[in-house]
Amino acid sequence: MTDAATNRSIDLACYGFVRLGVATPELRVADVDFNLLEIQKVAREASRQQCRLLLFPELSLTGYTCADLFFQQQLQKRVEQALVELAAFTAAEELCLVVGAPLATAGRLYNCAVLIAKGEICGVVPKTFLPNSGEFYEQRWFSSAHDRSSHFIFINNQQIPFGDDLLFRAEDHPECLIGIEICEDAWAVAPPSGSQALAGATLLLNLSASPEILGKQAYRRALVEAQSARCLAAYAYASAGPNESSTDLVFSGHSLIAENGRILAETERFCFASQLALADVDLARLVGERQRNSSFASGHPEHSFRTLSFRFSPPPTLDLRRPLSRTPFVPPDNDERDARCQEVFLLQTSGLAKRLRHTGSRQAVIGLSGGLDSTLALLVTVKVFDRLGLDRKGIVALTMPGFGTTERTRGNAEELAGLLGVELRVVPIDAAVLQHFADIGHDETQHDITYENSQARERTQILMDVANQVGGLVIGTGDLSELALGWCTYNGDHMSMYAVNCGVPKSLVRYLVDWCAKVEFSDRISQVLADVCATPVSPELLPPDVDGNIGQLTEKVVGPYELHDFFLYQVVRMHFPPQKVLMLAEQAFDDLPREELIHWLCQFYRRFFSQQFKRSCLPDGPKVGTVALSPRGDWRMPSDAVVDLWLQDLESLE
Repeated sequence: MTDAATNRSIDLACYGFVRLGVATPELRVADVDFNLLEIQKVAREASRQQCRLLLFPELSLTGYTCADLFFQQQLQKRVEQALVELAAFTAAEELCLVVGAPLATAGRLYNCAVLIAKGEICGVVPKTFLPNSGEFYEQRWFSSAHDRSSHFIFINNQQIPFGDDLLFRAEDHPECLIGIEICEDAWAVAPPSGSQALAGATLLLNLSASPEILGKQAYRRALVEAQSARCLAAYAYASAGPNESSTDLVFSGHSLIAENGRILAETERFCFASQLALADVDLARLVGERQRNSSFASGHPEHSFRTLSFRFSPPPTLDLRRPLSRTPFVPPDNDERDARCQEVFLLQTSGLAKRLRHTGSRQAVIGLSGGLDSTLALLVTVKVFDRLGLDRKGIVALTMPGFGTTERTRGNAEELAGLLGVELRVVPIDAAVLQHFADIGHDETQHDITYENSQARERTQILMDVANQVGGLVIGTGDLSELALGWCTYNGDHMSMYAVNCGVPKSLVRYLVDWCAKVEFSDRISQVLADVCATPVSPELLPPDVDGNIGQLTEKVVGPYELHDFFLYQVVRMHFPPQKVLMLAEQAFDDLPREELIHWLCQFYRRFFSQQFKRSCLPDGPKVGTVALSPRGDWRMPSDAVVDLWLQDLESLE
């Protein structure tokens, strides 16, 4: 996603990102000269793509399948020379490399990871867990890190830190602390990376040589995803490729980069040519996730670590190498989106079913406008009644036409109620609101906030009173996006007895209704639901235009919901600062000018802060995703917090 319209560079380090690469280079077993040249070749390509930290597979200088050749002193000597040459190479290329090498010290041979940066061999990490069953015989050649007798190893007569207790901190990039483990270490019951993460490592690297057998690809993928999630870390896994010896095994070169449970990039399997995958990992995000995770905060590493410093210089770039969706609440893949809708619908219906079972109520009251939110709430309620074996006639759908109601929305509401077999009541509110205007001395021609909110509160009063009349619950219709922006009338549509949509963002509501039309319902009901999905979002509190069409479009006033939901995710879920939110928005919405993005982001912050008082007294409702605004659960914020600090950050850019 390139910001081609403005051609502005992104300082990745400033926003907490590191461009990380995993590589599976072409290889010849035991041919160190060839392997060194291939590592350098891949490293140059990674450097050209502005990568500054590149991980190679286990024993990548020799090949993993050298077997008894590992004992050959000629091979060991050439490996040591190659490391010195790689150190000189990094000085010229401004690149940090982590390569695999067999290294000997104190009469023992170790399977090692070597971190090299800015012309220096910074440290050597030996493998801890050596597999020695099935196809693996590593204990024949190597000693475990547990058996080391020194904290240092000599390479080219230089003393280098050595041990499984090493962490590597990038200077001038405080979030970047690297922990390293090797292949089997990650498959162990207690991987070293867990303790490294608890010691502060945000970037975990695994040099691997994982042979391919049936089913292992999915298992490996799940392992990397799970370890990155468990450690709240970025996890890079570089695996040996098919150029390894095929005497008994086949290697695929399946290398991956994950971040907190999500795969960001991976290489093609079974490719004999060199493979490279890059991703920008968000280390600042991971630090924030850890600060909010009480389980992480209470954990302790198994032992102490030595922290070594190294230097690398992340350059400005024009693109962001990571998946970034305009709709973080809505998966782009159709199958995944359908699965998401099904899960959300189950959460909504189960929450309401529990509340009805608890109260013993056999009636529900809902205000049905013909818009998206109230339609979804009605569909949820209908399915709950079916699930509980209750008569749908126990659902009272009230359509309450007012000054802004159009024939389209009223028609859809009334037809939908009839098709679904619920009780429909039509209660016009014009006369009651006009009487109210007379009572409080308001000019009915003055279409201001009083004009609008009086209608919303009149509708809520009717709903509450009818609920008392039938002994039922008022089902709330407002969604998560409206709560974030405060686009609801206090003690009006803001209030209910159970709010089934309070955890669903507006950008997902439309897909939920569409999913219901395709999966849960059919025939004419599906057709009406399709028209509801095609109806512009509006509270219909102002009179229609001269042609009878909706005269008040919500997104003209508060801004595009797709944009605000993007902001909501980045601000509330990720806790990102305004400038980072803007940078991400520029990448995701590269069709919108920067000035417009800044305008709506300022609008989001102003409304989000000023409208907290409405969220502080929300009715109950189910949380369905990682973003929720219940004052009893996920979001606790003072109603009189000041927004100035956030706006100043954006004003500095204007």
